[in-house]
Amino acid sequence: MTGEPDPREGALVTPHWQLDDADRAPRRTLRGLPSATWPVLAMIRRAAPGPALAVVVMQVVSGLAAAFGLFATTGVLTELLASGAAGDRIVAALPQLVLVGAAFGLRGAMDVGVALAHARITPAVRRLAEERLYSASLGADLASFDDSRFYDRMHRARDRGLFFLERAADNLVELIGSLLGIAAAAGSLVVLHPALLPVLLLAVIPDGWAVQRAARLAYASVGRTVALDRRVQMVSDLATEREPAAEIRAYRAEPFVLHEYRVAADPLRDEEVRLATAQARVRGIGRALAGVGLAVTYVVLGLLVRYGWVPLAVAGTAVIAIRVATTALNRLVLAANQLVEQGMYVADYQDFLAAVPDSSAPDSAAPDPSAPDSAAGKPPGAGPPPLDPGRVVLDHVTFSYPESARTAVRDVTLTIEPGETVALVGENGSGKTTLAKLIAGLYPPTSGRVRWGGRDLADVDRRQAADRVMMVLQDPIRWPHTARVNVRVGRHERPDPAGAAVRSAAGQSGADEVVAGLPDEWETLLSKQFRGGVELSGGQWQRLAVARGLYRDAPLLIWDEPTAPLDAKAEFAVYESLRALAADRTVVLITHRLASVRHADRILLLHEGELVEQGTHAALLAAGGRYAELYELQSRMYADA
Repeated sequence: MTGEPDPREGALVTPHWQLDDADRAPRRTLRGLPSATWPVLAMIRRAAPGPALAVVVMQVVSGLAAAFGLFATTGVLTELLASGAAGDRIVAALPQLVLVGAAFGLRGAMDVGVALAHARITPAVRRLAEERLYSASLGADLASFDDSRFYDRMHRARDRGLFFLERAADNLVELIGSLLGIAAAAGSLVVLHPALLPVLLLAVIPDGWAVQRAARLAYASVGRTVALDRRVQMVSDLATEREPAAEIRAYRAEPFVLHEYRVAADPLRDEEVRLATAQARVRGIGRALAGVGLAVTYVVLGLLVRYGWVPLAVAGTAVIAIRVATTALNRLVLAANQLVEQGMYVADYQDFLAAVPDSSAPDSAAPDPSAPDSAAGKPPGAGPPPLDPGRVVLDHVTFSYPESARTAVRDVTLTIEPGETVALVGENGSGKTTLAKLIAGLYPPTSGRVRWGGRDLADVDRRQAADRVMMVLQDPIRWPHTARVNVRVGRHERPDPAGAAVRSAAGQSGADEVVAGLPDEWETLLSKQFRGGVELSGGQWQRLAVARGLYRDAPLLIWDEPTAPLDAKAEFAVYESLRALAADRTVVLITHRLASVRHADRILLLHEGELVEQGTHAALLAAGGRYAELYELQSRMYADA
């Protein structure tokens, strides 16, 4: 369309949009085949060893049956072409005909068996690959998600690696069958007469070239269109998902969304047309060359028969073998090309798994929080003893996010006593949430040390530290599950047979009022994406999130603007429960509402990542510094209101 930007030029085609590394060029099929095959073989062997072994055995039997069928065909043709009455020749050929029928019947049975076994392999590979990916992603440190390189690797593995790993498993089975088919045809011809093998190559090479060339054109096209595919998918989400629907209609942005679709979809369509045209041209040339090769093949076979190098019956068998080998070679070249191309994406998947240590993978035997009467949990004495945060000490802690030139937290030295309530305040971007996550052990410091009870968190398993932290965030997860699970997921392994702990947490947070208004109360599904589900308001979701944190019942509480979406009544109730909980716990409260931190034992003011002021509310007001200035501004704003 005239006047509209081409997404293949300019800002859209940048490293941000690309899924493929620039230095990963398509490799030659034969050279790249082993490295593409071994990871897929290893996955199949792990996911479905029985069906995989059955496929190999049946493919071998199928190949032997095909070879035996070709030998028997030679016997049939010899008898049919012999001198004598037609009836006598047919009778003489009947035993060989029975053998041909039996051989190809066995081959057909083996092909059915391969299909049945193959039907078990692909789902098993997908299931294992998905679990490994999700385990690696969930086992990664929180800081990894702030690293664009990690995030890119993860999405390559998820969006391309999983899909192509499944396709590669299919192609590997196809590749093995094609190889055995070619081996059966070539082996039969070599046994019948060695001169027939060059004849076979002459017939199949043109078709093989055409298939390989078409596959390479397809891979090159993927490299050009991957950015456009992602752009179209993003626009598709804007046009079809529930979350952006309201704002798009409120701003009357429907024409803009359609325009964005056209900007990416038009060149994508043009590229698909160009690819299909080029592939059709290559296949046409290949078929023309294959026709010439087949004609030459028949001439050569005629000459071999004419001069007595091969019997006529053997030449007839060779014709059948050539057709079998041509079909198998087409399948082989296509499967091999696709396997090499898919192997590049499978390598992305393997690279991502290798980047996350196995030791950090989450426990795969975690109990189901959706069972209200579950008493699952670790038996007494299992695992290491609970880690006691005790006195939390930060010693010259500095932290910078990956690939960021700005230091989020700079040289903070701080001691938090057991049972102390500490409030972190400051302007947006001052480092409050980052410092809280450093205190909780969710981020390892770039420099300096964080110690709990004298133990350096760098020497502690991060899961052991996380077990002692309860965190309520301003924008919590909205679990698409029942109201009960939304609370119990705070500590999913905690026994609560009668649901008393769930009800207690809901009562302290005000979530019991939310649940009382639901159609099925605790068993109501909280997602409009499924039949019978309901949606909550932001404040109602926040009450459930607070209840989730209370249900976790950990000694170190991190509250990051937990009441921002709540009304005044709900906010008052939450802070009352916070004050009750703070009696025997260490609390780190993050908030912009300075009136909410007056009762904190100590207030820490951060500015551009540095701890610039600390003290009680009264002491900081008396000092007349930055905290007093911010408090005065907020007081004046509410007074004017």
